[in-house]
Amino acid sequence: GDAALISFHEALQHFQTSDLSECRKKVQATVRRQGLAALLHFLFGPPRLQPQLQEERELALAMAHCGLDDTERVHMRILQTIYRKLTRSHLGCPRYGAHWEELGFQGRAEGERLAKRSCTGTGMLALMQLLSFVMDARTLPLALEIFKLSQHETQNFPFCLMSVNITRLVIQALREECLSRECNRRHQVIAVLNDLYVAAFLQLFRLWKWQHKTIADSSFVLQELEFSTKKKPKQLLKALEAYMNQSLQHQSLPAASVGEEIAFTGICDPRVELEGEARLI
Repeated sequence: GDAALISFHEALQHFQTSDLSECRKKVQATVRRQGLAALLHFLFGPPRLQPQLQEERELALAMAHCGLDDTERVHMRILQTIYRKLTRSHLGCPRYGAHWEELGFQGRAEGERLAKRSCTGTGMLALMQLLSFVMDARTLPLALEIFKLSQHETQNFPFCLMSVNITRLVIQALREECLSRECNRRHQVIAVLNDLYVAAFLQLFRLWKWQHKTIADSSFVLQELEFSTKKKPKQLLKALEAYMNQSLQHQSLPAASVGEEIAFTGICDPRVELEGEARLI
């Protein structure tokens, strides 16, 4: 029934098999460079994405142009799953009400309209990245830590809105070919996007927590993340790997005891396109 959690893999299959032709029409080509900039990029810039990965890149960008549709059952299951994982609730939640604000979809408006407005420009990719974050048993503890910090008395921030902004940065890095080398190396696009999303969220968490940031600092923090995702994606991913290995050593229980989570595969994350400056909308 509708109460069943949806795995990232199942949700991704939905998008792989749906008719996304309308969304695909909106996907613009890679950022166009002209004159000297074009020449320098060609000579010294990152490698091009391998041709066999173009299709996966297009899918990620198409998802970013695909809006939340509350008549689409899979979309609603994605939202419900995110809600239940972050709040640790075993019940689905009503389609409308204040609980969406608790997750940090901004504003006082009703229900998923908040999510719709929040995800403008990042579309379902934003929710897919968040779904991947909470449905992977290895990253869920980090997601819960960040969610807890987002509700802090003085350091609070709208969690889902921050998530959307991180997806936006990831999309921008993809569009500007900053991730081609990593995608080519791993022969994957969406998994790289999801890992980079988690890595950027980890960086945000560390900056926010240890430097005692508040919502007033958000545009500064996002600028810093934008620099990292574009200029140093590899370092970000390495920092995430180190963090995950350290967390694993701290867990005395065998992974299998996690139960239902164990069925879900790796960190996979769709990418969204970033328009304008990265700041809280």
